Amino acid sequence: MQGTMAGGVLEALRIGVGFLWTAAWAIIMGLTVTSLVQVYVSKERMAQLLGDGDLRGLTRATAFGAASSGCSFGAVAIGKGLFKKGAHVVNFLAFMFASTNLIVELGLMILLLLGWEFLVAELLGGLVLIAVMAVIVHLTLPETLFDEVRETLNERDRESGVTEDPTCGMAGTDEYTLTTDSGETLQFCSAGCMETYRQQAASRGGWREELLSWGGWYRVGNQYRKEWSMIWTDVVAGFLVSGFVIVFVPQWVWNALFLQGDGVLVTAENAVMGVAIAVLSFVGSMGNVPFAVALWGGGISFAGVIAFVYADLITVPVLNVYRKYYGWQVMLYILGVFFVTMAFTGFLMELLFDALGIVPDLAGGETATEQTYFELNYTFYLNLVAFALSGFLLYVYRRGLGAPGQYRDPVCGMRTDDSEPAATHDGETYYFCSQTCRQAFEENPDEYANGHPMVMDGHDH
Repeated sequence: MQGTMAGGVLEALRIGVGFLWTAAWAIIMGLTVTSLVQVYVSKERMAQLLGDGDLRGLTRATAFGAASSGCSFGAVAIGKGLFKKGAHVVNFLAFMFASTNLIVELGLMILLLLGWEFLVAELLGGLVLIAVMAVIVHLTLPETLFDEVRETLNERDRESGVTEDPTCGMAGTDEYTLTTDSGETLQFCSAGCMETYRQQAASRGGWREELLSWGGWYRVGNQYRKEWSMIWTDVVAGFLVSGFVIVFVPQWVWNALFLQGDGVLVTAENAVMGVAIAVLSFVGSMGNVPFAVALWGGGISFAGVIAFVYADLITVPVLNVYRKYYGWQVMLYILGVFFVTMAFTGFLMELLFDALGIVPDLAGGETATEQTYFELNYTFYLNLVAFALSGFLLYVYRRGLGAPGQYRDPVCGMRTDDSEPAATHDGETYYFCSQTCRQAFEENPDEYANGHPMVMDGHDH
């Protein structure tokens, strides 16, 4: 029995890590593209552009979302900032949909792990999702409720002294404060966002000039690091969980949850159950794609799997964030609108694909346990290129090539200057990005002093 269990665990790990190996280059390339867009596509006046609930505002929201990060929690936080500033309810919800369903890295993962049919359903369905959601909201929107919630959010922030991070829209903190040359005091949610602001302030010329300088690539490297920091736990958890689900969940469980056979009723039930499973899975962001592979391998219909992939914005942890931000009423409204929208769109995609004769044939390919993941093939070479690119971006960031600021914070590695908090140890002065890092240094100076800060020269700015 123990041998069987150990063998099952090893097989689950082989499948989970194999999925991760297969999709690694796609994730890295996608996050690189996302980082380039985040750094060089201006987000100024976004909230003002999303203030109207018409077709133009909806289109802008979709475009902005597709150019943003794929982290569910990041999308919700940015959506809250847009809503507070006056974005129409339809548009901030559309932004969240697009930023979790229409992004490059997610599309590449779906193509590799599930196939081109699911990719087409994801992209086409993402647009249908937004259109269906817009219709439902326009028909059911409790306008006064959202107006009151918006005012409550702004009033709460004013009373508590919360200021908004100018780079990401999340709440700033006293730990990360910066005074500009004009005397304005800005607060940031993290050291990374404060550094991003400094980079933007120090940048020169347009994006072409930036990409020809170390400073431009330093900005991309910092954004790439931030993107990874938001999603890596979801991604790793999703891949590992998928392996264990494939190995240890018996077929009768899937048969009990999802109706088998053909017909509109089966398609509808599978779509509804796909969303329900997503709500309870706790796996969001891109981590739900490998989980979807496990569902597909369990014989779940096309509608159920694609509806599951759509539903990373209503997992239990994300719903809890809605509750904290907006209260129970709005959280339940968003859950209801999203649930109906996602299930209906999954249902619609299977009907459409079935009519076109392009619903993929599950019996036609290898199962996850039959596949060989680690071979000397195109995946191996693409991963080499992707790992080299990732290493380059992180090297540029860690070395601070072209970074603004003369010194490196010995605790977190962030670039800073002599206007920031400082501490002296063994006759050497160290500069920090925040009071938090200085306190960490003072508690154990010998641990961090080995990093020996150096005055940086040769800046691009």
